[in-house]
Amino acid sequence: MIRLLRLVFEKRFFGVSSWWGDLLGVRVSFVRLVFIYASFANALTILVYLMMIFILKIRYHFKYKKRSVFDL
Repeated sequence: MIRLLRLVFEKRFFGVSSWWGDLLGVRVSFVRLVFIYASFANALTILVYLMMIFILKIRYHFKYKKRSVFDL
């Protein structure tokens, strides 16, 4: 049960950390540490983190798709 819960957390919630790590070129563990320490400082960090998860999940639905010549 705990292993399943851990896999769900790593797959869903740490995707944001890996995305930021790839984008900034830093280790994922460092990004996770920054989020953990910042969440101890204030609760706003947790809300920002949840918003980033939401944006990463829905961003593919709002991308502009080029129309093909054959779609007339």
